[in-house]
Amino acid sequence: MIFMNKRLPTTVVGSYPVVKGSGLFALMDPLKHAVDTAVADQISAGIDIISDGQVRGDMIHAFTSHLAGIRGSSVVGKVQPARRPITLADTKYALSRHPAVKGILTGPSTLAYGLSIETTFYRNKDDLVQDLAQALAVEAGYLQDAGVTLLQIDEPIFSTGAANLAVGREAVSAIAGQLQVPVCLHVCGNLGAVIDDVLKTNVAVFDFEFANNPENLEILSGKDLRGRMVGYGCVDSADPVVESVETIAKRIEAGVDVFSPEAMLIDPDCGLRMQTRETALGKLKNMVVAAGLVRAGCPD
Repeated sequence: MIFMNKRLPTTVVGSYPVVKGSGLFALMDPLKHAVDTAVADQISAGIDIISDGQVRGDMIHAFTSHLAGIRGSSVVGKVQPARRPITLADTKYALSRHPAVKGILTGPSTLAYGLSIETTFYRNKDDLVQDLAQALAVEAGYLQDAGVTLLQIDEPIFSTGAANLAVGREAVSAIAGQLQVPVCLHVCGNLGAVIDDVLKTNVAVFDFEFANNPENLEILSGKDLRGRMVGYGCVDSADPVVESVETIAKRIEAGVDVFSPEAMLIDPDCGLRMQTRETALGKLKNMVVAAGLVRAGCPD
């Protein structure tokens, strides 16, 4: 599998700093300007596969606030799909500006562990994960039909040890199994305790962080990816310093030695929402330049 017909294509994990607008249009949709800015900045940075910026709330409530059976942070009844698409409008806008867009969903396990169960309908979080997966599969279908290049499912909970990985893995695989578009599983953090379980998930791409967790490269070096690709986090999303092109290029080169350029998507470790716009844009621009330098040096 290769995206954009090039080695080492660049993408993002998702979120971008929220830049609010003003005036009449901002009253109608306070975050539309933030979407516009996120999309425009990614394009100007030269990102190959962009996102809509994920500016409409935190990764939990941006989804759960739309699902039937959930009130606030509490599950109060059977969870069912949203009555209308959640992320489709912003994704369609991104697609109107750029040919390759990544659709992004917060995974069912991460959503489940961000909620409290206040109904007898669910015995535990494992039961809840199943219905959340079914609800998310509907949203995934909307994004696939819209024409996204890649569908990413975010499961940061997987690396913490809090979630039942067998249940979570099956839930992600169930969503992916209903789609034709390639699915990417994003798991941040140190992978040492969970990597074997995570790699059993039936997805096309695994997205991990290597800048803030360089030990992940050693952890993955002995693993058989069975033809799957790696989203290679080479920019530290938590660091307010914009890394130099040279620093990022060296990180990418270390990855090429393990995975080969044909198997890698280049991106930041995680979303950039907590950084300033200037920092986020600087990191993306330098990442694109670094990827280009490494790409040019790869033998044909």
